[in-house]
Amino acid sequence: MVLDEYHDQLPLTLRQIFYRLVGAHAYEKTELAYKRLAEALNRARRARVIEMGAIRDDGFTSDRPLCFESAEDFLDAVVDWAQDFRLDRQKGQKRRLVLWCEASGMVPQLSRVAAPFGIEVCSSGGFDSLTDKHRIGQLWAGSVVTVLHIGDHDPSGVHVFSSLAEDIEGFAADYGADVEFIRLAVTPEQAARYDLPSAPPKPTDNRRFEGQDTWQAEALDPRMLAEIVAAAIDERIDRALYQAVIEEEDIARLDLLSRLRDA
Repeated sequence: MVLDEYHDQLPLTLRQIFYRLVGAHAYEKTELAYKRLAEALNRARRARVIEMGAIRDDGFTSDRPLCFESAEDFLDAVVDWAQDFRLDRQKGQKRRLVLWCEASGMVPQLSRVAAPFGIEVCSSGGFDSLTDKHRIGQLWAGSVVTVLHIGDHDPSGVHVFSSLAEDIEGFAADYGADVEFIRLAVTPEQAARYDLPSAPPKPTDNRRFEGQDTWQAEALDPRMLAEIVAAAIDERIDRALYQAVIEEEDIARLDLLSRLRDA
């Protein structure tokens, strides 16, 4: 039901499916119900009732060396790359935009909205190491960057955001960068507007938190989240500069393919 409804936003994470069932279909909001759903979906995927690629699972990583079957295979690959040639589509913009999501499983959905504008999508998966935050601050040396952040509105999520913003902004400033973090979602205002399912803060979480309710970013309708992201991007880019880069890119791509054909 949910997978059919959000076919254009696939893959969804298990948590997104769960929260859409809770919010739109009166599904039980308990840990037991979540586990039952996970097991049912796993059985359905093994039985090929649901496509494996419809649900995003994270955890396995690999680093496969790039290699080719032959020199001809390499040349074919180069032509394919040239057909997908892109310039930096944020070239000339006043501030470089970066989209940052707490849940790594949502990255493919967000990339569909951000990638056409040349916007990088990052995921922290929770609390980042100090080493990673310093590395990012160093990577953005001399840049002017606005980070649009998507995460849960709960003690952990609020602390993740403030910790990221404070550390990366500080490290980046040491390297001559101007970096700002903006909380894009999920906010209490969005939770009220879209009637998101809520829960009280966990009694075991002692982090400072204002409010009596928490909301998960994955409870947002994926289509609505895409609209929120698209609107935030549209507010912050110069469309004329963006279109100029697209036109320059088209000319460069044709020139590159012509050179490869003549080589």
